[in-house]
Amino acid sequence: MTHGQPQPPAYRTSDEQARLEAGLIDMFEQRITFNTVLGLKVLSVKPGDVRGRITMRPELVGHYTYGRLHGGVISATLDAMGGLGLMVAIAERHPADNTMQVMQRFSRMGTIDLRIDYLRQGLGQHFVASSEVMRLGGRVGSVQMRLVNDEGTLIATGAGAYMIS
Repeated sequence: MTHGQPQPPAYRTSDEQARLEAGLIDMFEQRITFNTVLGLKVLSVKPGDVRGRITMRPELVGHYTYGRLHGGVISATLDAMGGLGLMVAIAERHPADNTMQVMQRFSRMGTIDLRIDYLRQGLGQHFVASSEVMRLGGRVGSVQMRLVNDEGTLIATGAGAYMIS
């Protein structure tokens, strides 16, 4: 290249990308202990396809008569998936960062606004939450989330804003 032209960004190797994905899954399933309490299992951390799953169990019931999923579990699951979606988007924005550098960025993240719309009763054997980053600014990221049950019925939606720097 000639002097003065910007250099194209370096991209992670496939091995480093696999380490990053494994690191994100470990962080969200094991290190964030509240996610462990929820039983959150990450299904995908691919750009454009960020999903997680929780399995219904008695500890997550909010209405004992009907066996419905607790609203706080729904909210916490969608909040966690919003954060995970942002981590994937941040990693994509910084393709030259290694796994440790991307993970360090997580330490500066925090939820600053969260709205959950409960659309139907939380009934099902398991639930899948997904997130889509709507805007990734320099300081704040905006995400929309969805929760469906095992039959694909939309249970709740969410919108979150997160401090990312």
